Amino acid sequence: MGVVTYEYEVVSTLPPSRLFKAFLLDSDNFIPKVIPGAFKSIETLEGNGGPGTVKLITFGEGSQFKSAKHRVDEVDEANFTYKYSVIEGDALGDEIESISYVVSITAGPDGGSVVKTVSSYHTKTEHHSITEEKIKEGKEKAKAIFHAVEAHLHANPHEYN
Repeated sequence: MGVVTYEYEVVSTLPPSRLFKAFLLDSDNFIPKVIPGAFKSIETLEGNGGPGTVKLITFGEGSQFKSAKHRVDEVDEANFTYKYSVIEGDALGDEIESISYVVSITAGPDGGSVVKTVSSYHTKTEHHSITEEKIKEGKEKAKAIFHAVEAHLHANPHEYN
């Protein structure tokens, strides 16, 4: 098995606690509100939202994927760190065993935040076709989602305080 890792970092004008609450702790409710149609459904199969929770995410019409099982691995509210893994689904394809994510939000300039995501693709073999182009495509999608989240929170300053 091999591992392909990449990092993505974005700076926000929003404080870490607000981003963490909206973008990570309440993402099941918040993301569908911000990006209608992104998900057809999000069903908790096991757990209560904390570590060990397993969710089945069914993507909306027009998505290139149908579904994914997502497992919460760690939630550290004091340090604004959230770890989760995609453990099943067509998003993994034939070559990927799982994808692990570590999202950490730290204080940034002028009361804002720095959001850092480390993604690790655990491949089934050492030889794989995970290319820079596929990674770039994933980063662009993540960036678009993040900017939609940020814009919504700026437009609704009373939410997630």
